[in-house]
Amino acid sequence: MGTGWRIARRARSLALAIALGLGGIAGQGALAEQAATPAIGTPPPVPMSPANTSTADHSKFEILQQSFASGPEVTAACLGCHTEADDQIMHTIHYQWSYESASGQTLGKRNVINAFCGNVAGNEPRCTSCHAGYGWDDMAEAPPAEPTAADCLVCHDRSGQYTKADSLAGHPPLDPVKPGTKTITGALAWPVDLAKAAQSVGAPGRDNCGNCHFYGGGGDNVKHGDLSSALFDPAPSVDVHMSADGANMTCSACHVSDQHKWAGSRYDVLAADHPDAAPGAGRTTATCESCHGEAPHPPTPVGLKLDDHVDTVACQTCHIPEFARGGAPTKTLWDWSTAGKLDANGKPFAGEGWVSKSGKEYHTYMSQKGTFDWGEDVVPMYAWFDGHVEYTKGDETIDPAAVVDVNRIHGSAEDGVSRIWPFKEMVGRQAYDAGNNKLAYSHVFGPTTDTAFWTNFDWGKAIEAGMKAAGADYSGEYGFVDTRMYWPITHMVAPASDALACAECHAEDGRMAGLAGVYLPGTDPGSPVGWIGRLMVLAALAGVAGHAVIRLMTRGKGGVHE
Repeated sequence: MGTGWRIARRARSLALAIALGLGGIAGQGALAEQAATPAIGTPPPVPMSPANTSTADHSKFEILQQSFASGPEVTAACLGCHTEADDQIMHTIHYQWSYESASGQTLGKRNVINAFCGNVAGNEPRCTSCHAGYGWDDMAEAPPAEPTAADCLVCHDRSGQYTKADSLAGHPPLDPVKPGTKTITGALAWPVDLAKAAQSVGAPGRDNCGNCHFYGGGGDNVKHGDLSSALFDPAPSVDVHMSADGANMTCSACHVSDQHKWAGSRYDVLAADHPDAAPGAGRTTATCESCHGEAPHPPTPVGLKLDDHVDTVACQTCHIPEFARGGAPTKTLWDWSTAGKLDANGKPFAGEGWVSKSGKEYHTYMSQKGTFDWGEDVVPMYAWFDGHVEYTKGDETIDPAAVVDVNRIHGSAEDGVSRIWPFKEMVGRQAYDAGNNKLAYSHVFGPTTDTAFWTNFDWGKAIEAGMKAAGADYSGEYGFVDTRMYWPITHMVAPASDALACAECHAEDGRMAGLAGVYLPGTDPGSPVGWIGRLMVLAALAGVAGHAVIRLMTRGKGGVHE
C-alpha cells in the first residue's frame, strides 16, 4: 500500500473528525433516537435448524424440566449425561483463548494485540462476553476451571432466544434485565428462558456460531470481512454453500469437530491440503480440497487448465471474487488517534458519513473509538501464503516511523508449499509505548472506573491501566503508529458462474499485477515474452499472407496449387 494513499486517507479522516467535533449535531440526534428506543429487546425468530438426526428429544428429559437460575445450573444438568463434555470444552481454543502456533508463538485472543479493539487484558467483562464459558473476568488468571463454567447453550441452543449480555463475562441476561442492556450482537437484551433453551438443544446452527463470530471487533462484519449477518440466510450469490437454495450447509459442515475441537484456525491455516482419502470418506480438515479434491474442474480443455492452477492458486482466490457481499459492509480503516473529541457540551458524539448500497448509513466517527472507513463488495488483496501467521506481540520492538504489521503473512513463490490467497487488509492507527517502541495495551471498557477511555477519554490513564493489566512495562509516554492487519478470506463462496474469469488476472492491470514471484502471460505486452508472442503472431500472419500471394501468382499460369 502506497504512502501517498495512507496520507490522503488519514487527512480525510482527520478532517471529518474535526468537522464532526465542531458540530456535535449528529451526536445529539443519535442520543434523541436512542431515548425513543425501547429499553428491553425481544428475541429473534426461532432459527432454521440443521437436520435433526439425534435419538434424543431433550424436551422430554425430566432434569431439564425445571427453572434454572443461571447458566452454570444448566451446564450441571447437561453434565449428568454428558460427563466428559466440560473437560473437552476446556481444552479447546474457544475456552482457553490460547494457541501454540507452528511459528513458535503463543497466540490466541488472550495473548495478542489486534487492529480493532486492541486487547482483552483490562477489558474482560466486555471482551469475555463471547467466551465459551461463564465468569472469566481477569486475563491474569486462567479461565474458570469449575466444570459448570463451560457454556453448553452458546453452541447448542436451538430455541433462538439464548444469548449472552455484552458486558457480563459470558453470562446471559436474565429476568429482570436492566434497561439498556445489550446482547453480544448489539441488540437490546431480553430475559433469556434457560429452561426453554436447555430443552431445545441440538447440533449447532449458523446462528450459534455467527452470534459471536459475525460480530467480532464490535459490530456486524467489522473484523473478518467474510463473516457477517448476511450468512444467517444468504442468497446463493452471497454464499453458495450456506444458502437454503444452495447446499444449505452449517458452519460445522466444513469445520468438523472431534471432542469439541473444531477444524480450522486463522493462526495456522491449512493453505494447501492434499487429502489422502477416498471420495465420501471422513473429513478432518476445513479445506476446499477435503471435499472437492485437487482436480475439481470438468475434464474439458478449460477445466484441465484450471486444474493446473490448483497447486499455486487457492480455490478461494477465484471463487470469492469479492468479500463483504450481501449487504453487510466491513470496516477497512480504524484510526484510534482521533478518538476522544467531545461536542460543545463536553459530551461524546457520533457521526454517520458512509452510505452502503442498501442506503443504510454507517458511523465514520465516534468519540469512543475514533475515525472509520468501510468497504462493500471489496476486491481482496493477494499474497503468497503457506498458512503461517506471525504476530507483533506486546513484547516486540517496533519501528514507529514505518507501518507496523500487526500480523505478518508467511509464504513465497519459491518455497513449494505456498499458494496465492485472498486477504482483507485492515488499515489502522493505534497506540504504542513511545518510550519503549512497543505496541500498547489500553483499558477502554469500565463504566465504574476513572481509567477506562470510554469513561474519561484520557489516553494517558487508559494506556497506563491497560499496560498494568497486561503485566507489561510502560515508559509513561505514548503515541500512535500506522498499522496493517491481514485476514484470510475463505467464506462467501460465489456460484461457479460468478468465479473470476481468466482475464481478471491475465491482463496488464489484472488482480495479480505487482505480485512478486509470478509471471502471468498477457499481463505485460512490452516484456520480452510479450514481444516474442507478438513476433509469433506476425510470423503467422506473414505465412498466411505469403500463402495467399503464391496462390494468386500461380492461378494465372494455369497451374494447380494443392
